[in-house]
Amino acid sequence: MRRSYKFLLRPTRHQQIALAACLEDHRQLYNAALEHRRTAYRKAGVTVRYGDQSGDLKHIRADDPAGQGRWSFSSQQATLRRLDKAFAAFFRRLKAGHKPGFPRFKGRGWFDSVEWPKDGDRCRWDSQPEHPTATYMRLQGIGHIRVHQHRPVRGRVKTIAVRRDGDLVLDGPRARG
Repeated sequence: MRRSYKFLLRPTRHQQIALAACLEDHRQLYNAALEHRRTAYRKAGVTVRYGDQSGDLKHIRADDPAGQGRWSFSSQQATLRRLDKAFAAFFRRLKAGHKPGFPRFKGRGWFDSVEWPKDGDRCRWDSQPEHPTATYMRLQGIGHIRVHQHRPVRGRVKTIAVRRDGDLVLDGPRARG
């Protein structure tokens, strides 16, 4: 069983704008990767996988430093993994004979979270531990965001996910028992 915590973010107005831009850029990355896979298979019969798209991410970030280049590389890889999981689920359902449900493009209201897969990789939980009364989290391109921490976090934070509705989800180590 994985231990998970959910807290409310308290971003400033500028941080809200930056979080919305981050979410939008990750949505565009997801949709572009889906279009790349569809086009490659339709035109040349080539299957594009996560490793191929992750390798292209370096060039995408270099070509767009003010857009895709300002966000964490790891969070963008997590977005590409999210697409890869959607395709894996599609092929699993197809093989089992169920209604497959091909992965869809995500509209503005349907892409609702960004994940940072590792604490410390351009994101930091409790980034200002010396602050006596508040908890802060640091995200690349956004800054130190205040978090309403209503209970202590036990263990080490492994994954940080920020949702559109202002929720922060922390996943910790697996509980032993």
